[in-house]
Amino acid sequence: MKKAIFSAVLGVATLGAAAASAATLDDIKAKGHVQCGVSQGLPGFSNPDAAGNYTGLDVDLCKAIAAAIFGDATKAKFSPLSAKERFTALQSGEVDVLTRNTTWTLDRDTSLGLNNAAVNYYDGQGFMVRKSLNVKSALELSGASVCTNTGTTTTELNVSDYFKANKMELEVVAFEKADEVVAAYDSGRCDVFTTDQSGLYAERLKLAKPDEHVVLPEIISKEPLGPMVRQGDDQWNDIVRWTHYAMLTAEEMGITQANVGEMMNSENPELKRILGKEGDMGTKLGLSNDWVVNIIKAVGNYGESFERNVGPATPLAIARGTNALWSKGGLQYAPPIR
Repeated sequence: MKKAIFSAVLGVATLGAAAASAATLDDIKAKGHVQCGVSQGLPGFSNPDAAGNYTGLDVDLCKAIAAAIFGDATKAKFSPLSAKERFTALQSGEVDVLTRNTTWTLDRDTSLGLNNAAVNYYDGQGFMVRKSLNVKSALELSGASVCTNTGTTTTELNVSDYFKANKMELEVVAFEKADEVVAAYDSGRCDVFTTDQSGLYAERLKLAKPDEHVVLPEIISKEPLGPMVRQGDDQWNDIVRWTHYAMLTAEEMGITQANVGEMMNSENPELKRILGKEGDMGTKLGLSNDWVVNIIKAVGNYGESFERNVGPATPLAIARGTNALWSKGGLQYAPPIR
């Protein structure tokens, strides 16, 4: 009897959780904005200026989601979250989606009640050191003290695994907030700074003398970074996922912020379907059929966002590399919008 009662209670709780997490789109429309969890200040990805205006690759994804829903990118709002805070904030409903540097792993996919919707940046963990140490390889770091974030299980585990595998000694110096890690490394409290390689290029810009530090060549992990949503709402998961795919598809098709209006007049059947002139791709998601047009007008295609925020002409000077389109040797690949 106790087992039956427990099963019934568990079933009700499960149904309640599913009901609570469903209809995210309706909740967003009711409050009039999308609340995105972002990093606490990572140049090129999600970083506020002096007036509190956020820019970056991850910020553009949030704005694109808002544009897809409302036709207005200003309907995106941002909550800066530490690595430790991010999952709780999403689980509790404080934010609707995480659009911050968060790695897709099996454990996170199964144990947190959350889903990764896409990969908007393929990355890998690396190391940064002072040039004055004359270190050319991470294999020379035995006995080093290494600064990193708490709450990033993969980062701490990756560096521990790497040092153990190479029979090297390690001292981890961990802090909750990203700026605390930067300050500790910059002040000399540790020899090495480790995080995703993109993060190292971004955080290096915050150091007192950026040019005196070098990112080592080794990449010790796979870090597929992307947006994360709560489980239990497939429609919302689809909207976030296909927003990223829409930006990739636009780049593949040559649709840009500058020419999207002109492209709408094309007689190409694929373009007409993507841009909502034919078919009902938008309504299948619960959006208007011009959802892709609204996205591209707001932030441009994926390539435009990449080049504007982190590309070779920016202070980060990151090459497309693995984040190039599949047709150009990269990993970014969008299923067809059809």
